[in-house]
Amino acid sequence: MAAAPTAQREWARLGAHARLMAIESERLAILKAFPDLARGGGVSHSVNGHVAPKRRFSMAARRRMSEGMRKFWARRKADAKTKAKSA
Repeated sequence: MAAAPTAQREWARLGAHARLMAIESERLAILKAFPDLARGGGVSHSVNGHVAPKRRFSMAARRRMSEGMRKFWARRKADAKTKAKSA
């Protein structure tokens, strides 16, 4: 006979808890082997392994880029319309 739904849910919860504990112990083992992974942070690795700080754009730079892209796409759209008319 099948177990009651509440019993199934309890068994599932216990299984999920056991799996989370196993994952956590695996995470700790990995961090013990590679302690630099624990720091993480804002670094990016290039092909040669050199670590460089991540570059972040300021809001003003993002705004300038956004305006530039709007102009780019507007110009491209206008060029496409003129080419379509001439064809």
